[in-house]
Amino acid sequence: MLGEHEYLIAFDSTQQALRAEMLLEYADIEIDIRPTPKEITAGCALTIGFPKSDAQQVASIIVEEQVEIRGIFEAADDGYIQIELAP
Repeated sequence: MLGEHEYLIAFDSTQQALRAEMLLEYADIEIDIRPTPKEITAGCALTIGFPKSDAQQVASIIVEEQVEIRGIFEAADDGYIQIELAP
């Protein structure tokens, strides 16, 4: 588990989650697969956690590989907020 200095990627399909997992692992990014928090509405029960320090690289991979995501989220005091990352 990575901890509080991370972002979560939520997906609408398990296929896209598994594809993102493969791409991010191939890029040697430390990731953590976990159940989607109940505060995040998504069509898939899996989310991928990754360090904030890798945000730029993750955003680039998602855009370049056309991975379909629900959004990228950051933990907040009252749940999760969706954020925008520029590749």
